[in-house]
Amino acid sequence: MSKLKIGFVGLGIMGAPMAGHLLAAGHELFINTRSKVPEELAKSAAKVCASPEEVAQKADIIITMLPDTPDVEKVLFGDKGIASGLSKGKIVVDMSSISPIATKDFAKKMNDLACEYLDAPVSGGQVGAKGATLTIMVGGNNATFEKVKPLFELMGKNITLVGGNGAGQITKVANQIIVALNIEAVAEALVFAAKAGADPAKVREALMGGFASSKILEVHGERMIKRTFDPGFRIELHQKDLNLALSSAKALGVSLPNTATAQALFNSCEAYGGKAWDHSAMVKALEKMANFEIGQKA
Repeated sequence: MSKLKIGFVGLGIMGAPMAGHLLAAGHELFINTRSKVPEELAKSAAKVCASPEEVAQKADIIITMLPDTPDVEKVLFGDKGIASGLSKGKIVVDMSSISPIATKDFAKKMNDLACEYLDAPVSGGQVGAKGATLTIMVGGNNATFEKVKPLFELMGKNITLVGGNGAGQITKVANQIIVALNIEAVAEALVFAAKAGADPAKVREALMGGFASSKILEVHGERMIKRTFDPGFRIELHQKDLNLALSSAKALGVSLPNTATAQALFNSCEAYGGKAWDHSAMVKALEKMANFEIGQKA
């Protein structure tokens, strides 16, 4: 692949390693972030820009990786935003997890500027970002997707063009529904088993060989048992994603009763000061209701 001029705005726990993979592949990288530039990138060949506008002026493909819909809107269309630095034919790729409805509006505005837009949210957390094993769900036109796909392949493994603009974000919302409900199911099962007197580690080991086996049981089940709740993916970010699910469902006239329950459990964790816990710590809300913590003797 030929060397490209790539912009990257948003260098948090996900964005920083993702940008690093692009730089390591030999591309010219222009970066901007609202907080301090991570040391590994500050010491690299990446060129730090004063604003998203400057990133857009210097790069041909501009990637954003930001926390929420208002952050993306501000970076794209705010003062010294990306839109003001674009010229015809450039490509903007938003890899944040945000509103599908807003995404369609952002895409139209970019198209009106004679630029292309892809929504490409990811799944896999910090581990996937560091290991370049992210799942990437893309919305946009096929020609633009094919241009950017070699860059996606530097950051992830399972890369799918789902449909037009907004389809990537719809898929990410669906992903977050499934993940939240699986965390809740694993947490319920392990709290039940432990309080009933079984060794939760042995229960998990047994279940990993059957139909109940899942990545959530494997990774987050172990976190629940070992009490390792330092975030790979913070509860507050999953709350944001489930808010997108529930607000979109309301607009569509769709009922998501178990998604609402999962959100209530996350809200309970937040009330206990846990919004920055890993989302596997949802188990703590169920433990409070059971007056029993996995690991204690029944």
